[in-house]
Parts: sequence; C-alpha cells; structure tokens
Amino acid sequence: MTTLRTEELIMNMGPQHPSTHGVLRLVLYLDGETIDKLEADIGYLHRGIEKLGETLQMDQFMPYTDRLDYVCAMSNNLGYVQAVEKLCSIEVPKRAEYMRIAYAELSRISGHLLWLGTHALDIGAMTVFLYAFREREEILNFFENFCGARLTTNAFRFGGCMADMPEGEPEKIIDFTDRFLVLMEDYERLLTKNRIWLKRTQDVAIITKEDAIAYGLTGSSLRGSGVNWDIRKAMPYGAYEDFDFTIPVEFGCDVYARYLVRMEEMRQSCRIIKQAMQNLPEGEFQTKVKKIKAPEGAEVYHSIEAPKGELGFYIRGGGKNIAQRLRIRGPSFVNLQSLPLMCEGELIADVIAAIGSLDIVLGEVDR
Repeated sequence: MTTLRTEELIMNMGPQHPSTHGVLRLVLYLDGETIDKLEADIGYLHRGIEKLGETLQMDQFMPYTDRLDYVCAMSNNLGYVQAVEKLCSIEVPKRAEYMRIAYAELSRISGHLLWLGTHALDIGAMTVFLYAFREREEILNFFENFCGARLTTNAFRFGGCMADMPEGEPEKIIDFTDRFLVLMEDYERLLTKNRIWLKRTQDVAIITKEDAIAYGLTGSSLRGSGVNWDIRKAMPYGAYEDFDFTIPVEFGCDVYARYLVRMEEMRQSCRIIKQAMQNLPEGEFQTKVKKIKAPEGAEVYHSIEAPKGELGFYIRGGGKNIAQRLRIRGPSFVNLQSLPLMCEGELIADVIAAIGSLDIVLGEVDR
C-alpha cells in the first residue's frame, strides 16, 4: 500500500515577475498554495547612490534623486533641496514654495495613478489601468512644460525652482484638478464596490496598527492601519501650514483599506494644488544663492511625506560643497520589511495583492 508524501515546495517569484513591481525576488516556502514563509531578496538594482552623494557636489547630485522613486521624481527633488537648504540656512521665496508644493502634489497623484493602474491590472482589472494612465499623461505634460522632462525631472534648485511657471499654466492645472475629480468617479464605479475586487482585497494581507508602528511603516500603508500620521500635518515643511486639507485614515488594516486611503489622498492633493494655484504669490521664484558650502561638522535630517511614505535625507557637512556623509531613508525599503508578516498564512495569489498595496518602487529599495 502506497502513501502520499507531502513536502515543502520552495518557489521563486521574480525578479522577472511583472507583479513584483521591479527587480524584486521573493522566495516562497509553500504548503500547497499556502505560504509558510516568505523571504524578500533585494539588491538587484543597487547603484551606490548614497556614495555618489559623498563624491559629487551637492548641486550635481540633484539628478540622482530623480532615480530613487523614478515614478515620483518631483518629491525626491523636494526632499533633497529642502535638506540642503536647512543645512546651509538658505531662504526660499514664497512663490517658489507654492510652486514646489503644487508640483509635488501633482507628483503624488501621478504616483498613485501608476499604483492604481498596475495594482488593478495585477488583480485582473485592465480598464482601470488604461483610465489611470490617460490622466497620468496630462500630469506628465505639466512636468514637461515646466522643466522639459516627464519622468526624471530635476526641477528644483537650492533656494527655489529652476524656472517660473509657464504663462497660463496655473489656470490649466486648476482645470485639470476639476476634471480629475469627476474622472475619479469612473475608477470608483469600476472597483470600490466590485464584488471581485472586494473578494481579492478585503481581509487580505492584514497588518494591525501595533504591527504597522513596530515595523516602521509610513505613508498610506500606515494610515490604512488606523494611524493618523502625515508629516505634512505633523511637522509641516515648505508652506504646507498655509493649506486646508485632511489626512485620510482607514481602520481595515488590509489591502482594501490601503486602496481607500490612496484614493482619498488623490482628492486631497487636488485640494492642495487648487489652493496653491489660486493663491500663487507674486515675486521671485529663486533666491540668488552663492556657492553652496555645508558648514564643517553641521548635520541635518529632513523628511517629507513622499507619495510612498516618509522620505528622509541625512546630510553631514565637511566645510565644502560636497557632503561628508549622505544617507537616504527610503519609504519603500522600510515598508517592504512588513511583507512577510502580511503574507505568511495567505495564498500565493494574495502575495500579488499585498505587494501592490504597499506601492513599492525598487529604485528606492535598492538605491
């Protein structure tokens, strides 16, 4: 008489698998289709960006920040220039602050649209992907009009912006935000109450409030677990204290809760952008800055609420225009460590939903 033998199966997901959202390798230890253990193998996109920041002049390093979260380059630019400005005590004109915030929030919407389209496509909803990229193209047009680039923008400068806004651009951006809020209703009709979407996202990849805090989650992933924390409100930077907006928080702790948070975040970004464009101050868009020189021994850590969470830059000066030490806190890197906790005990198909709900980008994970 023969007996059936069951053995643990080890399976690689990635680094070529499209649902890993970049060159991420996941090692899955399976009991049938249930995940007993998950290990994330990272580093395939490592480029030594932090070491480059210690060998290049501070202004020369600016384009490298674009390549961190290459989906939301404007936010990376903002975090870095503000860190250097804080280190070197550089003042920024009010007009430049409003312009920066408007473009950073457009970058947030752009990043969330790419997340929404690819996340929905991973789970099986193709139409949303096409809709999301339709609106994202309009945002990239605004970036191109401003700085000549669509993806790796290199748009901001120490003390302000590289250029003033093109004539008539504020009105065009306001018009876009009004239309976008209407178009978002199409996304909602396709997904929010769709029974297949609910089945694939509710009670899947749960991370409790306590675990989210313990693992250092930030951004939408943290707020989807019921934690009301957003650096724009908690520690306002730039001119965010001038704007009226709310921070969406959900308590479901699952993939669906993180989806709801990001959807509402796009609406709140539209509120901020519209206020910035309607109240855009007159005056200079750039302070005249002498040669940058970070004081010997001075150090700074500055963080912003990037689309994926807390993006922080630590810089230590050495009396030159080159950082003696540069360290980057990428939200994707920190958020990714929660993936095993979310996935162990779940099914293989749920890994895809979990990765999408974290909204990672491997340029920021590996650096």
